[in-house]
Amino acid sequence: MIDSAYFEDKKAAYYTLGCKLNFAETSAIGRELADHGIRRARAGEQADVCVVNTCSVTELADKKCRQLIRRIRRQHPKAFVIVTGCYAQLKPDEVLAIDHVDLVLGAEQKGDVMRHLRERTAGLAVTTDTKRIRAFTPSCSADDRTRHFLKVQDGCDYFCSFCTIPFARGRSRNGRIADLVAQAEGVAREGGREIVLTGVNIGDFGRSTGETFLDLLRALDRVEGIARYRISSIEPNLVTDEVIELVAASSRFMPHFHIPLQSGSDTVLELMRRRYDTSLFRRRVERIRSLMPDAFIGVDVIVGTRGETEACFAECHEFLENLPFSQLHVFSYSERPGTMALRITPVVPADVKHARSRTLLDLSDRKLHAFYDAHIGREATVLFEHARKGGRMHGFTANYIKVETAYDSALANRLTPVRLDGWNADGTALTATLLSRP
Repeated sequence: MIDSAYFEDKKAAYYTLGCKLNFAETSAIGRELADHGIRRARAGEQADVCVVNTCSVTELADKKCRQLIRRIRRQHPKAFVIVTGCYAQLKPDEVLAIDHVDLVLGAEQKGDVMRHLRERTAGLAVTTDTKRIRAFTPSCSADDRTRHFLKVQDGCDYFCSFCTIPFARGRSRNGRIADLVAQAEGVAREGGREIVLTGVNIGDFGRSTGETFLDLLRALDRVEGIARYRISSIEPNLVTDEVIELVAASSRFMPHFHIPLQSGSDTVLELMRRRYDTSLFRRRVERIRSLMPDAFIGVDVIVGTRGETEACFAECHEFLENLPFSQLHVFSYSERPGTMALRITPVVPADVKHARSRTLLDLSDRKLHAFYDAHIGREATVLFEHARKGGRMHGFTANYIKVETAYDSALANRLTPVRLDGWNADGTALTATLLSRP
């Protein structure tokens, strides 16, 4: 055991891979260490502690984690290296075997990094069996004063055939509405204008407290000082009409949805053990469009899963061609040890996966450009983000159109009315004419 005074002049570096939920949790770890005198290492400084929050959604994610850990050791050769996150929970011994990893903490231990750091026991992996993961660690990313990521839920009870997340994060659980509202109020006091609600399966909110996701949205909608909320990825069967109607009626919840489809083939959805079919998915999207014609609708889709025949992919492509979404997030299927999908045949060759991915990415580009083009010449309100002096500033409209303008420090973290002009030079955002200045 090391006395707390030992840490007062120490520095820590933080590294995060994967989802926005991981970023929120890393921020919470950073605040805990800062409360005990461990400040964040500045660029170029040698850190005494390095915390790595890992992802394991694909084999590529595991590989990136290993590469990052080795790079950290070269940059901070004397640091005490702690690895946590999904990769650490799923494969603790594999992570511990990476050169110079000192401590591996699983999902249940992620919220108690400081206690384990005090004990400073090297060469140890501390994890909890998935069935006994119960902790909900409050987390809110505060790394950007413009946008905060508020963790409202963790874990998943769905056990889709291709996914390891329930094994990495445990069963569905959540914070209490009163506590989450208090966190949102804290963000408002700090000057934050936008909060993104994050979790593994956020629409399943209430499993551990008896509350509902709709109750949470209503409570957050009443928090003064927060101008914008966005709902991160939410399952199609949980985007209820009531949730859609609340967003449509609210001035704070933005017309922006991110809904995982995963496949536009009902045959593949059944193999995936998903809890909806394409008919339900279409109804959800059409309901959003009927109430919010200009809403941004992002859709996740996986190509090349086991069992995805040419006919299944053709069904998926046709379904998406006729679906009024705004953008696709396309992922190539990656086999994960221990998943039920490994029993399914046939296996899709890598080159076929790549070709199918390219086909859907091209479709996504066409849909996104059409969505942006439809807004050129319109007026909108943009929340601009911080940027380096002299560079271009970026921000987003309520319906998540990326906007670019010349650098002006006064615009950062301010809701600014603009007229949307044409595309920028590299085709990644729309330029804008400011209609008023702060």
